[in-house]
Amino acid sequence: MRFFNFFTQELAIDLGTANTLIIQDGEIVVDEPSIVAIDRKTGEVIAVGSKAMQMHEKTHDNIKTVRPLKDGVIADFQAAEKLIQGLINQITERKRFFTHLRMMICIPSGITEVEKRAVFDSADHVDSKETYLIYEPMAAALGIGLNVEAPIGNMIIDIGGGTTEIAVIALSGIVTDQSIRTAGDEFTMDIVEHMRRKHNLLIGERTAESIKINIGSALPKLDEPPEQVAVNGRDLISGIPKQVYVSYEETAEALDKSIAKIEEAILKALEDTPPELASDIYKRGIYLTGGGALLRGLNKRIAEKTKLPVHIAEDPLRAVVLGTGIAIKNAKRFTFLIDRKSI
Repeated sequence: MRFFNFFTQELAIDLGTANTLIIQDGEIVVDEPSIVAIDRKTGEVIAVGSKAMQMHEKTHDNIKTVRPLKDGVIADFQAAEKLIQGLINQITERKRFFTHLRMMICIPSGITEVEKRAVFDSADHVDSKETYLIYEPMAAALGIGLNVEAPIGNMIIDIGGGTTEIAVIALSGIVTDQSIRTAGDEFTMDIVEHMRRKHNLLIGERTAESIKINIGSALPKLDEPPEQVAVNGRDLISGIPKQVYVSYEETAEALDKSIAKIEEAILKALEDTPPELASDIYKRGIYLTGGGALLRGLNKRIAEKTKLPVHIAEDPLRAVVLGTGIAIKNAKRFTFLIDRKSI
């Protein structure tokens, strides 16, 4: 059996809207932004991941940067293939003589059958011989150490770049779920719009993302407030570059409506939860994963809204890919995985 394993390469992939992570042999070997830089004239890939992100919003007419995923699903089929292939090529210790590539890719719980096929097709084009899909909330639950096979209700909220996945899991299945397209990217655009409206300042996505990371807040009052940050952009009135200082209170104001949408989806999922599982959730609380879990004060805000304890995962950014890595090692045991025959 070990001899055949030598010819098998197993990859667990968290193909996210903002970042893509790949696990091989239990180790995270790729953690890169989900973006590709392409030469417009030849169609060739110039860079993928962090190198392409450095070019984003700074390119000339001959180069374009593409984010292949939108709202958690593949929006640009060819660019997605190039991204996956480019990131797989970055893995240093590849098995050069492997004959069998097995891949497991996580997907949003609200994905359609057509969108599932697009993921399978992308995997086929990078020579995957065996491909499985796993829903993000299930992967996140595995990644934070929950027993998804037990007859116990667990509520997972995974706030990624494109989607927020809310699910109640028990007995290896998703009992009730809500998948909304309000997440990290929406938060970023909220900050862009706020800077335009309040300061007459036009900023790019990268600057808005930096503001979100450095001083982003879900609450207008924090126990340990971050200091103001200087933001550079273009004055919409004069057209001249200028600098303003922004506080975390402003980000809380900018993000309020989007966070309220997430709160509504959480309440809807709780309403749809069977009473016995609701009892388990009351005892165990809610688990928060994904990059959005790092937003300051978000756990407190959700706790105040639901009157339930909210636990942030130990490594929220990597919970989904870690769970996907566990799932691919136990593919024969887990019944909730999706293969091509299932769709």
